[in-house]
Amino acid sequence: MCLGIPGKLVELRQQGELVMGKVEFGGILKEVCMAYLPEAEVGDYVLVHVGFAISRIDESEAAEIFEYVEQIEQMSGEADDEPPGLRTAETQAEGQGS
Repeated sequence: MCLGIPGKLVELRQQGELVMGKVEFGGILKEVCMAYLPEAEVGDYVLVHVGFAISRIDESEAAEIFEYVEQIEQMSGEADDEPPGLRTAETQAEGQGS
């Protein structure tokens, strides 16, 4: 299983024999290899896996993925606030160690 993160392609440039791009992920720009997507254009949304753009997606699909990520973040925050009866043995041990 791989995890592809959607981002918006904001710049393309030739670097030697490779086409590289800058992709925006929630305000953060990352350098991404575009070798697998020679047809990608500035403004496209792409899925990025370990520094490589692996597929183009449309804006609505990117928005749907962003919603899933937000739900995961919310669920993670709720897990931090779980009642003591639901705490794992590891988190209980951490609380007792201080």
